[in-house]
Amino acid sequence: MKTLMVTISGVHGIFGAGLDAATIVRFAGAYGTWTRRRAEAAGRRPLVVVGRDARVTGDVCARLVTATLQSVGCDVLDAGLATTPTVEMGVVLEHGSGGIILSASHNPAQWNALKLLNETGEFLDPDQAREVIALADEEADTVSYDRLGSYEARDLIDAHIDAILNLDFIDRDAIARRGFRVAVDGINSVGAIALPRLLDRLGVTDVTVLNGEPNGLFAHNPEPLPAHLTGILDEVRTSGADLGLV
Repeated sequence: MKTLMVTISGVHGIFGAGLDAATIVRFAGAYGTWTRRRAEAAGRRPLVVVGRDARVTGDVCARLVTATLQSVGCDVLDAGLATTPTVEMGVVLEHGSGGIILSASHNPAQWNALKLLNETGEFLDPDQAREVIALADEEADTVSYDRLGSYEARDLIDAHIDAILNLDFIDRDAIARRGFRVAVDGINSVGAIALPRLLDRLGVTDVTVLNGEPNGLFAHNPEPLPAHLTGILDEVRTSGADLGLV
């Protein structure tokens, strides 16, 4: 059974059963065309930030998306493995024209999705999303060889953490002095990368990471329901952790 959901919140589907290469290229091309036209109307060069979670299909999807964006004239900043808010912050920090997050959130491992951001680093509003969906039914607006977009790969997690630490209400020294013990369930995705790095920068040195290999082979269903959180609950209880993060 093929499963593909195209809504104002993005394009979601089971990879190989609805969400295939042609579909990814079609919607990435539509989004890139929409973004390029908006940027050019504002007198700007279009820059799209792309990031993904650690799903097994993520790398394939990212390569399809970034190449397609370049083909329709968008410069690409590939953030690689990045949390959803990291990509959102990347659009803001890099003065981008938009962003694409490749993540199916808490859906099972066979799912993936393209989540689309505008130039403010926010998800498309309903009217914007409808414009992109309409463009997906048109022929791709591929540019000539001398107008192809550029490509750069750069980790943005540390830049995101810098922005967090610069918030007035974050007291890194007070957090470090407290000596918190924290348990993290990374569920074999980006949380296993970003959360330990954030905690380290906050001065938290006693950190236990469960399911810490970001290989996309989820140790349990990622949907945050009580039945799926028994591992982190047990770890918090047995270790005396102050906090458990999933």
